[in-house]
Amino acid sequence: MSKLPRGFYARRTLVVARELIGQHLVRVRRGRRLIGRIVEVEAYQGPADLAAHSARGRTERNAVMFGPPGFAYVYLIYGMWECVNVVTREEGVPHAVLIRAVEPIANIDDKTWGPGLLCKAMHIDRRLNGADLCGGVLWIEAPPESRRQRISRAPRIGVDYAGAWAHKHWRFFDRDSPYVSTLSAAQRRKLLEGRQATGVRLKKATTE
Repeated sequence: MSKLPRGFYARRTLVVARELIGQHLVRVRRGRRLIGRIVEVEAYQGPADLAAHSARGRTERNAVMFGPPGFAYVYLIYGMWECVNVVTREEGVPHAVLIRAVEPIANIDDKTWGPGLLCKAMHIDRRLNGADLCGGVLWIEAPPESRRQRISRAPRIGVDYAGAWAHKHWRFFDRDSPYVSTLSAAQRRKLLEGRQATGVRLKKATTE
């Protein structure tokens, strides 16, 4: 599949965030392509946005956010979880979109409903901070077939410290995906069982 071009990222951050839903995140590791369909993201628009890492200016940690679009910003939180973002807008405007959840498509066996979980499952760590998303190790591409999806938006998660910025509806997600991070275990199980049942019915219909 074709990688998303640099121009895809060099646009308004909320537009990029919404259009990332349904795209495929690809990580090449030891000759294998690990692929996850993006189902949940959050937009961050610093430095005005107090929830963004760039709110207090440029640092060694967030320098990638101030660079050109189409690069990965990977950081550590809580001393244990790594998170991957895509840098948007033009160089010098420190905006980024956090990838919060993906649906496993190929060669992913672990949980992916959360930014730390998906990075662990896809072997994305700080060694990929600054990786070119138009390169050959980590990128985003359009799926081979488009599918119908209903996209919802809601406030971002875990940014209560940001005052009014915490209430911005800058989290986008596929409302029908069982891999969205905010679902309860019961909700996730119900959606997964529904998908499995639908698959069985479709398979039966094609063989009759």
